[in-house]
Amino acid sequence: MPQDTAVIDLDAEGVDFALVAYREENVWRIEEIGDDPLHDLDALTAELRRWPGDFGSLGLVAIDEDFFVLVRVAGEQTRVLLSDVTAATEWPLARSVLETLDIPMPDDDDEQLPAGDLAIVADLGIPAIDMGALLDDMELYPDELLGEVAHKLGFGSLFDDVVGLAAP
Repeated sequence: MPQDTAVIDLDAEGVDFALVAYREENVWRIEEIGDDPLHDLDALTAELRRWPGDFGSLGLVAIDEDFFVLVRVAGEQTRVLLSDVTAATEWPLARSVLETLDIPMPDDDDEQLPAGDLAIVADLGIPAIDMGALLDDMELYPDELLGEVAHKLGFGSLFDDVVGLAAP
């Protein structure tokens, strides 16, 4: 579809950041991911599988100061969390997440709600209820939300350095 091509171009331009975080021998590492795998969840998942880690790898993608996608890959298992289902109407990556989760496309009047696994990092220190509370804070931008996640998981200073945020 011609519309998808235009949206994909916006997707690459609208990426605030795309990172992979992983822990080896209890030491967190964080790297930037290029734009190429950010057009759909399958490509992003394939990219994340390249990174080693004691628990697999965690992808953190913020787009257009509008929404984020959090993807956790460990072995063959992939878990995903999309901060706002309405982003799927404009962004291919968000649309791909909804397709993977088998969630219908939102209507124009749908609320901004998360989709996916709220317990995506529960075993690392953020229970589903706390993740839900973070996502309920409509005052926070995606980079701030992911910064909170990074700090709670223990790699906040690395995240701040790479993204260029001031520490909370």
